[in-house]
Amino acid sequence: MIHIFTAIIPIFSLIMIGYFLKKIQFPSVEFWPQADKLTYYVLMPSLLIYKLATASFEGINSINFVLTALFTISLVLIILILINKIFNFKGDSFTSIVQGSIRFNTYVFLALADSVFGDKGLVLAAILMMFVIPFINIICISIFALYVNDSKLTFLYLIKSIITNPLIVACFLGGFINFMGIELFSSFDKILEILSSAALPLGLLSVGFGLVIKEITSSKEEIVITNIAKLVLTPLIMFVIADFFKLNDFMISILIIFAVLPTAPSSFVLARQLGGNIKLMSSIITVQTLLSAFFIMLVLNYFI
Repeated sequence: MIHIFTAIIPIFSLIMIGYFLKKIQFPSVEFWPQADKLTYYVLMPSLLIYKLATASFEGINSINFVLTALFTISLVLIILILINKIFNFKGDSFTSIVQGSIRFNTYVFLALADSVFGDKGLVLAAILMMFVIPFINIICISIFALYVNDSKLTFLYLIKSIITNPLIVACFLGGFINFMGIELFSSFDKILEILSSAALPLGLLSVGFGLVIKEITSSKEEIVITNIAKLVLTPLIMFVIADFFKLNDFMISILIIFAVLPTAPSSFVLARQLGGNIKLMSSIITVQTLLSAFFIMLVLNYFI
């Protein structure tokens, strides 16, 4: 249990430091959105390219590993649609519930995979992201099209959201370099390594900046259902499917961590762009980020 605390506490401490820096407006309110852009478009892609391009894929059978995540996300979505038939949430609120239940925080995922499992865990996490991010984008944008009447949505928007996502591009580029056996120039390799070292800490600080604790009191029913779906239902389904596919303990551990991650801060951006309930989305992001620390410790203690 001690090594689990050692792995998790620095990650969530950085998130809370980010929230503290937001409260004291240091270095400025304008700094953090720009820092988040830097992390999303430069630092995090550098990390993914560097790790995937230099990784060893021997002994990794990723097909069933990825399918487990995709099937789990699909089943959770179906259950949420059935639940909505009972509670009949407003369309914009339901889109926030779906995003809160199936999306994940990339920064926290990679930081945990690296902290707990090292480079091997980071590589598996990146492989999972390569397939899961496009799949989740398609689901979320489709849900907006179905449940929000004024959603500014086109098929072109859907395709653009996938092919211009820097994390997806970085995963494919790193995988391509590795698969083709391309050797990076030592100087370029070193540049990627240095940029990579800044990605996770700055990303976690940005997560803290995005927390909005004062709005948690609204939409309690929606928040409760979202958190049950994300933090209880998703890991249970994930474990059952992983066991069915006979995945090894290491892969199951990565998948279970993925299952209990808080939702992505970018969910708020999508909700704002496509007519979702942004106040509810903000509350879900904050509550899940705070609750997930407990659930992550719980599952790590059980699976490791």
